[in-house]
Amino acid sequence: MRALPAVVDRGEFDALVVRTDHHDDRAWQNVVAALTEPRGDEQYEAHIHFVDDPAWAEATVDEVLTAVRTDEDLSVVFLADRTTMQAGNHALLVVTTLTREDCEDDEDYEQLIEFGREFRTVPAGVHEIHANLSIGNLGFEEFAAAAHDDPEGIHRSL
Repeated sequence: MRALPAVVDRGEFDALVVRTDHHDDRAWQNVVAALTEPRGDEQYEAHIHFVDDPAWAEATVDEVLTAVRTDEDLSVVFLADRTTMQAGNHALLVVTTLTREDCEDDEDYEQLIEFGREFRTVPAGVHEIHANLSIGNLGFEEFAAAAHDDPEGIHRSL
C-alpha cells in the first residue's frame, strides 16, 4: 500500500472531497461546480476542502482511509473516482472513516456498516451528509440505508 500526502489545512467543519481519477479535467470541473453551488433557501455557502493532487490518482479506498485516519474530526470522506467522473449525475463515493475501535461495541459497529462502509451520493447530498454527521443529527448508517433503498443505490436526499 502506498503512502499518500497528508491532508493539510482542512477546516474542522469542511467536507473532504478527494479526487482519485485524473483522466477528465472537464468532468472534475463539473463536479467542483456542483459541489460549490450555494444550498437551500438561505443560499448557504458550501464548505469543502478539495484534494486535487495527482499523487492521489487511482488511490484505493483503503489507501485514502489510511491517509485521513489521523483527522479526528472526520467521520466520512467523499471520493471523486472514475465512476463519479463518468456518471451524468457525478455521484461521489461516500466512505465512513470509523472503524470497530471507534464504536462502543461489536453491535454498534455492525449497525454502522449494515449496508457496507460506502455508498454513493449526488453532489447535493455531500452537504446534507457532512452537516448531519458533524452535528450528530443522523448516523452514517441512515444515509447508507437511504442509498440502499434507491433503485440505483444512490443517496439523493432524505
